[in-house]
Amino acid sequence: MSSKRNAGTDPVSRRNFVAKGAVAAAVAAGAGAKASTRAKHDSNIKIPGEVPTSLSENPKPAEFPMTGAQIFAKACKEEGLAALFCAPGNYVVINAIASEGIPSYGGRTEGMMCAAADGFARVTGEVVAASGTEGPGFTNMIMNIAAANAARSPLLVLASNMTLGLEDTEHGIQRVYQQPTTVGMKKYGKRLINPERVHEYAGYAFRQLKSGVPRPVHLDFPGEVARQRFESPEELRFYYDKSKYRTASRPHPSPREIAKAAAMIDKAERPIIVASAGVFYSKAWDALKVVAEKGDVAVVESGPSRGHFADDHPLSANTGPDALLSADLVVLAGQYCMPNIGEYSFDPDATYIRIDPDAADIGRNLPIDLGIVSCEKAALEALAEELPKKSRPAWRDELAAARAAFEAENDEHYRLGLKYSAQTGCVHPAVISKGIDDLLYKGDLPKEQTTVVSGGYGIGRYTRRRIRAFRPGQVCNGAYQYGAIGPDVGYTVGAGAAVQQGTGPQAPYRGAPVLAVTGDAGFAYSGMEVETLSKYRIPTVLVVYNNNAWGVWRAGESGGRSDTARAQHMYLFQENLRYEKIGEALGARGEYVTDADDFAPALKRSYEIAAAEGVSTVINCQAIKEFWSARDYPPGLLQKVEPGCMAYYH
Repeated sequence: MSSKRNAGTDPVSRRNFVAKGAVAAAVAAGAGAKASTRAKHDSNIKIPGEVPTSLSENPKPAEFPMTGAQIFAKACKEEGLAALFCAPGNYVVINAIASEGIPSYGGRTEGMMCAAADGFARVTGEVVAASGTEGPGFTNMIMNIAAANAARSPLLVLASNMTLGLEDTEHGIQRVYQQPTTVGMKKYGKRLINPERVHEYAGYAFRQLKSGVPRPVHLDFPGEVARQRFESPEELRFYYDKSKYRTASRPHPSPREIAKAAAMIDKAERPIIVASAGVFYSKAWDALKVVAEKGDVAVVESGPSRGHFADDHPLSANTGPDALLSADLVVLAGQYCMPNIGEYSFDPDATYIRIDPDAADIGRNLPIDLGIVSCEKAALEALAEELPKKSRPAWRDELAAARAAFEAENDEHYRLGLKYSAQTGCVHPAVISKGIDDLLYKGDLPKEQTTVVSGGYGIGRYTRRRIRAFRPGQVCNGAYQYGAIGPDVGYTVGAGAAVQQGTGPQAPYRGAPVLAVTGDAGFAYSGMEVETLSKYRIPTVLVVYNNNAWGVWRAGESGGRSDTARAQHMYLFQENLRYEKIGEALGARGEYVTDADDFAPALKRSYEIAAAEGVSTVINCQAIKEFWSARDYPPGLLQKVEPGCMAYYH
């Protein structure tokens, strides 16, 4: 691989994301014991010439005569579909979408490319598509369709579906009836059976994706629909421009409700806003900041992405969990996936206001004192006008004290982590967490720069405590609500593609490396997508926490399984497995870190090479399963507090 990206593989302009001289230092450091392994396979692993050639081709927008697939693809282009992620299959549809000029990415499995699409949506807020073929390919997507549904992602799921003519034959059994499979996981679904209505159903899909509360939309294309040829628009039904089949209008709150909400906030001593997915999707972060500062209202984030309220703001409770219980008024703004009573760490006697565009959902799971049916941005803008200016110094002081206590607790974890690492000769998760914090937020890098995919189970409970967000879409919280197993590298493909394209809030950081965290169990699900990162030159630092076991190996401490005879082997792996070598074999670099002192240099070196050369690295951090034992290595497996930076699910 050349030290310069091939122009055909680089969709963005080169930018310098490392300090002057850092690249030379990284290369020099890599020449020693921690040398990059690239030299060993430069002559063997290479990107096929067809990849840069096809990526550099100009789009070929279809004109009549067109197939059903081309008509649908043109509608997707006109609707601003941000990207398509797929594995080979559903060929007529995915080829038509790529030809229209919609950025398209092909990976190893439909399931993980569905996760990639979801990851893209979580850090941009844009509508994105995933595609699968009928049968095994489509069913491989199910877990990540469900995860996208729990996250309320605007995901367009496209799938082929054999032909109508073969329905109810042996050839079509278990391949035809997709729609029931996604019941409960989608906002809308349709098996297209009338070719003349293909454009109409594109309108159905985008109406659902671009209005109200987003959730996946599932369309499946039998061969007769995808391949049907149309000579002119007159052969189609309902062939209208998007301005005719949907509206961009959004519900606005009534003045009476806003006045009541403002009075409730003004009266409260310690009000707090839970800013969730709806704040991000409606791009309401500026209005949120005005409301918070005008009324001295605390803000804590929840949702599949973080950063719409900066962690370093004096009113942020994202890293101040001790303050949550003091809140006497909670404003749930865009909290689409509602917690049950007791799941969020607020006083049971707190008063609740909920802002949501769906009236039918207000009052579900949690009793509400005031419900406001509105677009989140419209409601927050109206509230910013109505809310009287107020100062709450005692509340600010409590927030500051809670944040300080949280950081002190993190520092104590790090002190213990260094101690345990020295005792065991491996890497404690608190050391990994501190190393990420130091590189991304306390060194030469702008703290707003790096988008992070926060994954893993046990390791995530440490790293989430130090991963920060200072601008919208900076953190993709992979496990939010659904807790899907192992899609972290899939999410990384999508988030990384969004940064490389500079889509939505990622625009100022276009081309920067992304950082992702996963575990050894999760890597098994999505590790092959490291090849996808390498093929598309999506610069990534992937930290794999390798503790030789599933995170529940000592579940007997909380779940009773350790006392079950002949069971524990099911939770264990072989020890000291070399996941970084898988990364090397897939076209990335590999680093194997077995000593705590080596993690920070490996992380810095990997980031600098990613920034300079577009080359990803898998950092395999060797730990031991016993670190999750609170008895042997306190605090062991950390607990979570939600909402805030520790949010895992619920």
